Amino acid sequence: MPRNKTSLRVIPLGGLGEIGKNMMVLECGDDIVVIDAGLMFPDEDMLGVDLVIPNIAYLREHKAKIRGIVITHGHEDHIGALPYLLRDLPFPVYGTRLTMGLISVKLKEHKLLSQAKLHTIQAGQEFRLGQMRITPYAVNHSIPDAVGLIIRTPIGTVVHTGDFKIDHTPVDGKPFDLHTLARAGAEGVLLLLSDSTSAEVSGYTPSEMTVVETLDRIIREAPGRVIVASFASLIARIQIVLNAAARHGRRVVVVGRSMEDNVRMALDMGYLHDPSNVLMKHSEMRETPPEKTVVMTTGSQGEPTSALVRMAKGDQRLVRIVPGDTVIVSSNPIPGNEVVVGRTIDSLFKLGARVHYSRIEQVHVRGHASQEELKLIMQLTKPRFFVPVHGDYRHLVIHGQLAESLGIPRDRIFVRTDGDILELTADSGKVVGKVEADNVYVDGLRIGDIDSPVLRDREHLANDGIVVTILTLDRNTGRVLGRPDIITRGFMEEEASEELLEQSRKVILHSLDHGLGRPAEPGYIHGRVKESLAEFFYQKTKRRPMILPVAVEI
Repeated sequence: MPRNKTSLRVIPLGGLGEIGKNMMVLECGDDIVVIDAGLMFPDEDMLGVDLVIPNIAYLREHKAKIRGIVITHGHEDHIGALPYLLRDLPFPVYGTRLTMGLISVKLKEHKLLSQAKLHTIQAGQEFRLGQMRITPYAVNHSIPDAVGLIIRTPIGTVVHTGDFKIDHTPVDGKPFDLHTLARAGAEGVLLLLSDSTSAEVSGYTPSEMTVVETLDRIIREAPGRVIVASFASLIARIQIVLNAAARHGRRVVVVGRSMEDNVRMALDMGYLHDPSNVLMKHSEMRETPPEKTVVMTTGSQGEPTSALVRMAKGDQRLVRIVPGDTVIVSSNPIPGNEVVVGRTIDSLFKLGARVHYSRIEQVHVRGHASQEELKLIMQLTKPRFFVPVHGDYRHLVIHGQLAESLGIPRDRIFVRTDGDILELTADSGKVVGKVEADNVYVDGLRIGDIDSPVLRDREHLANDGIVVTILTLDRNTGRVLGRPDIITRGFMEEEASEELLEQSRKVILHSLDHGLGRPAEPGYIHGRVKESLAEFFYQKTKRRPMILPVAVEI
């Protein structure tokens, strides 16, 4: 793939045309800087898959050029792939203080912390990676210490917004640094890469302070125990709950390993404050009346092993839902998680809980900019070229249309997908190729060796079950000796299927009555059994179970 030495290459390896696994590569001459390394939660049809991460084949191929990985903030869709990436590519990681704290918790869990090269950066302080000079600037998001990046390259200045909204009353009191962004725009911006997650939403995103009022009222009016579920890394929301509990004479216990680790870290680093000492240990819960208790927990996205989902199933060790409990699901479902989140909420209602969630009350606000905020960023930066990032494809298209409405020419707006190589010079831009950027699946301890046929087989098994046929064959003649054994799982109830299974044995014997007078090839036997049984079962049941013939020769 030929390179223009006086150009900048912009290569998304994740986050375009999808929500999650954000990763952007900037390549200038002999230097590569990677922005973010996130994961994505699997779709329902990705059976058995735990996580989805970006394909880093391009980075492996060009690892000699990599100068560092810069993280915009500490959410899973921006840091979750780091443990898997750093095993192969142990390059320096740069992020703000809280972001480094969250990354350290994650790397410690994966036993990678001791060899990691972590560097803390601050908003407003420039640092250099190869030819690129990078200035982080403060943005508002649903987590403290989030930044965007101003990246000055020999070709021109790139602005990467990270995930952001513009909140004039942020919980942590730290405003969006619009002045630094405006200065960059006045100097000249070659390329703007901007968050598209809420590009469909008109107007402005509400302030996090609107959640303060709602959570305060619910906690104040709740007759019994209150359980609040949110993201483990949503430090600002945890602070809101601590403050509300203190105002209304309640103690708070944190349940869920990832949230417990993050709360401990955020307290140590000063990003969480507990001046009234409302936090309590698990052992203190039994001594605290329900009407004086708040449980802060994980599971707002319906994750199967999370604390809230276990509570909804009645098998969480510390907390069992009882009538009179109030549950607040303080998040919006990530696209693709709506069904499992809805199922969890239904289960909580069945157990007698009062459930508050975002479709009926403002217990959550988005952390992403709506259309008027997106327009403001474009007007401040005045980019020559524009690439919408971080969103489903429709979000990218709508964001591109917003840019066009503000006067950016259509031929300078690039709505791309993962893997596209955008090559920019000071006065031109074009897509010059594509790199490998498909999903990499994490399944237990396995990474990347699960492909589409495996997932199709799992879906097949889940939908239609399996039929195993065991045949005893005469080694010399290939004839079947005795009746075939047939074992089914997930196909139909054994009592109801005995007559059908007896018929299927006859189908097998008939299909193998080849009359060749010589041994049949194993491939022939397997093929005939699968073909005949598949046709027979579909005629009788309209289902297509997976059929596995096993032949034993004697």
